[in-house]
Amino acid sequence: MELLSAPLGNLRRKRRWGLIPFVCCLSFSVSGQLTHLDSLRALAKSYRQQGDFPNAIIVLNHLAEEDAGNLEVIKDLAFTYYLQRNYSKALETAKPLLDRKDADVECFQIVGMVYKAIEERKECEKMYKQGIKKFPESGVLYNEYGEMLFAGEDNGAIKLWEKGIEVDPNYSSNYYNAAKFYNLTSEHVWNLIYGEIFVNLESYSRRTPEIKNLLADGYKKLFSDASFKKGQSSRNPFIQDILTGFSKESDAIARGIDVGSLTALRSRFIVNWFANYQGKYPFRLFVYHQQLLKAGMFDAYNQWIFGAAQNLQAFQTWTTEHTDEYNKFISFQRGRVFKLPQGQFYHDLTTK
Repeated sequence: MELLSAPLGNLRRKRRWGLIPFVCCLSFSVSGQLTHLDSLRALAKSYRQQGDFPNAIIVLNHLAEEDAGNLEVIKDLAFTYYLQRNYSKALETAKPLLDRKDADVECFQIVGMVYKAIEERKECEKMYKQGIKKFPESGVLYNEYGEMLFAGEDNGAIKLWEKGIEVDPNYSSNYYNAAKFYNLTSEHVWNLIYGEIFVNLESYSRRTPEIKNLLADGYKKLFSDASFKKGQSSRNPFIQDILTGFSKESDAIARGIDVGSLTALRSRFIVNWFANYQGKYPFRLFVYHQQLLKAGMFDAYNQWIFGAAQNLQAFQTWTTEHTDEYNKFISFQRGRVFKLPQGQFYHDLTTK
């Protein structure tokens, strides 16, 4: 079953984002020849993908009788009931799993999906707290708990997404939701940081263009903010050092913000950061920027992030005129995994 890698809901903007359950497909492991169990699970999956939920349920119920207590089969069955919108049976099937010793994160995900579908907020919150107590390093559960809160217009959701980033720094959805949240506030730098980390963790998903647009607008918001022009200060020393660095190089965008001026600004900023601040705040995103600068790929990287969002025609012209340069970066990007280490979480820093 593969629920962990995909978000179960998206935030939609209105000042309120509602939850849209993300219908994922379950999978099974294949090792050599399929066992009888795997073969029937594959058949049930095939029925489910065709939308033939009754036949999938028939097969899974047969399997459950053959192998009573099999966690994977019961999860498959509960998820199929959920897709069929038979929420009472889905809950009846999945909820008992939460008390099993072998319950995994996916068990809590399925129950959460059902509670959200029937708008049982109180029980859903209780269930997420139970899940996080059992799996305190699950970015998935923090993300989905946060989505549930924000769907109810509870801004406390950001604390959960931040915690998810801290304990599970390579799970992308917490960055996605945090970037969108900060885009609606005056904390522009967190919007930019979390948005750019997201597009590196999830470089080619359906959500990536949305965050690229957010990033392109985010720099304009930052530099047009009156408080930034006055020497904006922050109680967070990490953010204050970033703001100071941007301020020193702000002449790069004196004629306005486009991909070229952003590339110049960000190039100078990284040189300054490594000269003055990297020892204080080691940060994987900035290390990656430096790596790209040294490899001569930082221009192409900035075009990849900001080009189409800023000016699609200009971006297409640039890639045509710099085909080898752009292809070199894309090949490099697709051949590497952007991974963040533990311990580079600076959101809770404050000056004394």
